Amino acid sequence: MSTSDNADFTPLADGFGDPADPGNRPARLAVGVVGTGRVGPALGAALQLAGHRVVAASGVSAASRRRAEQLLPGVRIVSPPQVLAAADLVLLTVPDDALADLVAGLVATGSVRPGQLVVHTSGAHGVAVLEPATRAGALPLALHPAMTFTGTPVDLARLAGCPFGVTAPDELRPVAEALVVEMGGDPEWVPEGVRPLYHTALAHGANHLVTLVSQALELLRTAGVAEPGRLLGPLLGAALDNSLRSGDAALTGPVARGDAGTVRRHLAQLSTVSPDILAAYRAMARATAQRALAHGTIDEASAAALLDVLNEEKH
Repeated sequence: MSTSDNADFTPLADGFGDPADPGNRPARLAVGVVGTGRVGPALGAALQLAGHRVVAASGVSAASRRRAEQLLPGVRIVSPPQVLAAADLVLLTVPDDALADLVAGLVATGSVRPGQLVVHTSGAHGVAVLEPATRAGALPLALHPAMTFTGTPVDLARLAGCPFGVTAPDELRPVAEALVVEMGGDPEWVPEGVRPLYHTALAHGANHLVTLVSQALELLRTAGVAEPGRLLGPLLGAALDNSLRSGDAALTGPVARGDAGTVRRHLAQLSTVSPDILAAYRAMARATAQRALAHGTIDEASAAALLDVLNEEKH
């Protein structure tokens, strides 16, 4: 499919119908991937499985080139402008802070063509960051897979049913939805103005969860537990499932029971073993106490006693 004529892209913007219906999927596209980190090769491979053709990719590091070779075998590794020259649909899969400069640079070099689909995968940005490309005639889409990527073929299986945070101009919503469905995902529409809040929520949950679990593993190892993951797995799995189902009603443990004495003992242990984890525990316990109070799990007197303990400088 050529992008030399804007008319070639008219069917993409007009009347897709149900994107789950194979008869309403977009014409086969030549796909380019700019940035072969963990995300780009996996999404390119998913589009290729859907019948599109990845024709070029760009990657600088040896690791990124290895990922491209593994997930996109035989695809040419070229410069970003060369990727855009070959592609009808371009995936910009670079770090959030690099995206604006990349788009501006590609437009400044005349690499963006009218009618070209330019898609970024940043959770932090909507389509406003693509405005220079849009002014050059590109069709902008923001498709963020809400998933962590390994950069290996296992990511393709994990894309099945993966939610995508999608932001797009109204006339391109059918295109965005169809592409997400083709990659195996499930589109969740995110308005442009709340895109930063959307990404904040995901990062706060996913990234800080990893830190929290790693800290718990570290403490169990210090306590002499040989396989801390085996001990934590069932407990954390149940806690995550309960919290997703019930929110604050799933709160358990000494803070949710108002056991200020137990919390004081925890703080004393952490002050000896790990001052860094002590600070994190104290911050999370304060937040938990406030949520437990708001939810009615503890009363005001219990919350005040907990906060007094948590605010003590020495334990």
